[in-house]
Amino acid sequence: MLISELLAHETLRLILLTGEPVGTITGVVVTDLPKPGRYLNGGELVLTGLMWRHRPADSAVFVDYLVQAGVTALAAGDARLGHVPDDLVDACRDRGLTLLEVPIEVSFGAIIDVVDRRVAGEQRLALGRHRRIFTAVAEGAGLPELFEMARDELGVTGGVVAATGRVIAGEVSDPSRMAAEFLRAVRLPHVTADPCTIFTVDRSHRVAGWALVLDGDVNPEIGYELASCVALERTRAEEGRRVERRLLEQLIGLAGSADLPELSARMRTCGLDVAAPYAIVAATALRTGASAGPDAATLGGLVLEEMLDRSVVAVAAADAGLALVPLHDSAEALSGLLKARLASLAAPGIRLSFGVSAALTGPGAIRGGIEEAGYARRMADARDGGLVTSDEIYTHALLLATVPGDIRRGFASRLLDPLFGYDRKHQADLVRTLSTFLDCAGSWNVCAERLHVHVNTVRYRIKRVEELTGKNLTTMADRVDLYLALRAS
Repeated sequence: MLISELLAHETLRLILLTGEPVGTITGVVVTDLPKPGRYLNGGELVLTGLMWRHRPADSAVFVDYLVQAGVTALAAGDARLGHVPDDLVDACRDRGLTLLEVPIEVSFGAIIDVVDRRVAGEQRLALGRHRRIFTAVAEGAGLPELFEMARDELGVTGGVVAATGRVIAGEVSDPSRMAAEFLRAVRLPHVTADPCTIFTVDRSHRVAGWALVLDGDVNPEIGYELASCVALERTRAEEGRRVERRLLEQLIGLAGSADLPELSARMRTCGLDVAAPYAIVAATALRTGASAGPDAATLGGLVLEEMLDRSVVAVAAADAGLALVPLHDSAEALSGLLKARLASLAAPGIRLSFGVSAALTGPGAIRGGIEEAGYARRMADARDGGLVTSDEIYTHALLLATVPGDIRRGFASRLLDPLFGYDRKHQADLVRTLSTFLDCAGSWNVCAERLHVHVNTVRYRIKRVEELTGKNLTTMADRVDLYLALRAS
C-alpha cells in the first residue's frame, strides 16, 4: 500500500507533516519502545503514542532506530500530548523519514485494519500473478516469454547470466560485472550498488551456475519465484543434453578400439565431422582441500560447457570432465578463449584445472588426445589450477605431472627441507641461490650478477647446499635431481 493511498482514506484523516507520500507500506507495527529497531524488518508503517518521549532529545534517538531499520513512515498519535512535538518533526525532516499525524479521535486499530486489508489484497493479487507465470513456464513458455510476463505482470525487469558473463536471456547491463559479483557474493540474494538484485537459479555450484539479475532492490519472494521458473527451464534444456552425453560416453568408451569404422560412425552420431579437426579438453573443478574424483570431474565438465557457451557437451571420466571440441580456428585459439574465460571465473574455495590437446583429426586420434589432455590437466592441477596445453607437457614437467602428488612432495621434501631449514634459521638465501645457479647453467659469474652478490658469496652458498643435501653440483645427475626437486616443491 502506498502512503499516498493511506492519506487519501477519508475516515482516517491523517496529516502529512514531513517527507513525500511516495513510499510503499508492507505492514504495520505499533510500538512505544525507545529503541524498537530489533523488532522491525523494513517497509513498515510505525504507529506510536509517544510514550517513549520524556525529553526533546529522545526524538532523534527514536527516529535513528527507525531509519536504520528501513521503515517506510512514522505515524504519531495526538492522544498523549495533544499534538506532534516539533523536535520529532525536526528529527524526521532531518533524516528524510515521512511523518504522519494521527488525530486524537482516530484509533490505531482503524489504521491497522485499513492497511492489513489492502496489503492482504495486494498479496492475493501478487500470488495470482505468480501462479500465472509459473503455470505458463510449466506449460512450455521459454525464458523470453518469462521475462515479458515478469515485466507486464510484476513490473520486474532483468535477465539471466552465466558465471562466465554470457547473457542467457533477458537484458543484463554489464553482465561481466554481474557474473563477478555473483561468484564473489558472501550470500545470495545479493544487492549491488546500482542497485540490482542477484539470485542463484538452482543448487549448482556457482562456477557452473546461472544468476538471475533483476533491476532494483527486488522483494526476495518475487526473485525466488522467478529463479524457480528459470531453474525449471534449465532442467528442461538439460534433458536433451543427457542423450548427447550418453552418446559421447559411448564414443570415449570405444576410443581404444581398433574398429575405426565403428568409431567413425559414433563420431557422426555425436554430430562430429570425421574429417574436421578437433581438440580434446580435460577439466576438473576441485573444492579447496579435495582431490580429483567423480565430483571434480562432473563439475569440471559443467564448467567447460558453460565456458564454451554450451556449444559442446562434456562427460565425467575417471578423474576429469572430457569434451571433444570442433576447431573452427586452431587449438591455440581455443586455448586462448578458455584462458580468457578462466580468468573471469575466479571464485573462493574452488580450483579450476584445464588441459588441452593438440589439434587432432579422425577417430584413431581420440585415445591419444584423451591421454594428452589428461597429462596437461594434471600439470595444471599441480600448478594450483589454470590451463596447460599440449605444447607445455613434452618436457620434464610431463614426468612430474604423471607422478602422484604425495610422491612428488616427498621427493622435494627429502632434498630441499635441509635448505629451507637452514634459510629459516640463518636468514640465508640458499634455495633462491640454488634455483638461480641451475637456471644459469652453473655459471658462477652470471648467477652472481643476477643475485647482485659477489661471486665468492655464490661459491660459499653452493658449497653449503652440497653439504646439506649430499649432492655434487659439478655432476649432471645431481643437478637434475635438485632441479626436479625445485620444480616439484
